[in-house]
Amino acid sequence: MMTRRFNVFVYVLMVVPFMAIQSFAELPVDVFSVQQRWAEVNYQLQGEARESAYEELIAQADQVTARHPDSAPAWIWSGIIKSSFAGVKGGLGALGFAKDAKRDLERAIALDADAMQGAAHTSLGVLYMNVPGWPVAFGDKDKARELLMHALTLAPQDIDANYFMAEYYLKEKEYAQARHYLELAKNAPARPGRDVADMGRHGEIDQQLLQLNKQ
Repeated sequence: MMTRRFNVFVYVLMVVPFMAIQSFAELPVDVFSVQQRWAEVNYQLQGEARESAYEELIAQADQVTARHPDSAPAWIWSGIIKSSFAGVKGGLGALGFAKDAKRDLERAIALDADAMQGAAHTSLGVLYMNVPGWPVAFGDKDKARELLMHALTLAPQDIDANYFMAEYYLKEKEYAQARHYLELAKNAPARPGRDVADMGRHGEIDQQLLQLNKQ
């Protein structure tokens, strides 16, 4: 995992994005801004431009949580951005950002466990699913499944909750279950104001289904 520069983060977390079916009116303006910028950076930039943009976005997210310390969505998006950057950065440095993301997502859950339809549970589950286990980091597939399943109880039609549940079953080589959740993700309702993120996610779903057909 360490020598592969945490490519699993690139494949899974660059992601995230993300889970909320929330409009501009339902989020503070600056939280909405980092949400939208995340989709642009994640799906429309590459290489050094993406890495530089993520560094700027992390600084912006930290400013947002400082302004809204009691806002669960602010902490959720801070966690999502940092976990995504872990995949771009790779190497040992990725672990630091993964741990920071974990802290932010746990803060969001403590503030409002149901915020953004349980997005913090989904994002935290993805981290537990993909980071190395002890003694290197906190990875734990049983904890990952628990978190991902809980997210689905909160948002059974959510595109991201279903997509990452499928990822879990793909890793476990439970292909029938993986296909089931990919199909649910594919048919999930569109998220208002999330066109870029939805388009990117559907591309990932189609790629996973194509690979699954080769199994």
